Amino acid sequence: MRAVLALGSNLGDREWTLMSAAEALNEIGEVVGFSSFLENRPVGGPPQPDYLNAVLILDTQLEPTELLRVCQAIEKIFGRTRDVHWGPRTLDIDIISCDSQTFESETLTLPHPRASERRFVLAPWLEIDNQAHLPGKGAVADLLANLE
Repeated sequence: MRAVLALGSNLGDREWTLMSAAEALNEIGEVVGFSSFLENRPVGGPPQPDYLNAVLILDTQLEPTELLRVCQAIEKIFGRTRDVHWGPRTLDIDIISCDSQTFESETLTLPHPRASERRFVLAPWLEIDNQAHLPGKGAVADLLANLE
């Protein structure tokens, strides 16, 4: 399965955290694309520092719910707490898409329901895959153009 993951950090050594998270994800599959970093203001939540974001493409044998469990475990290793909804975090890993699957449970919705509205997801994704497509929404290039 090919998964698109969005990574973000706004606490601590953000660049080191994102690079280290990518290395950890490479242990559960193969990172076949990793974008450059993009600095962004927080979306929602309390006042907090700016985020450093990146997108990576991971080839993995894990099913989406297992991938989510592993991503959350990696977040926890890097000190992620879930005290404040949309609050600051050392590491955030969102599953954006898994192949062309659509899926919905209490803990995971695929594709990510707000990915088409987030420049900090679309721009780095397009950087590493100029043919990127968000299932049910369209070409990432078109989605990004509509945000600008």
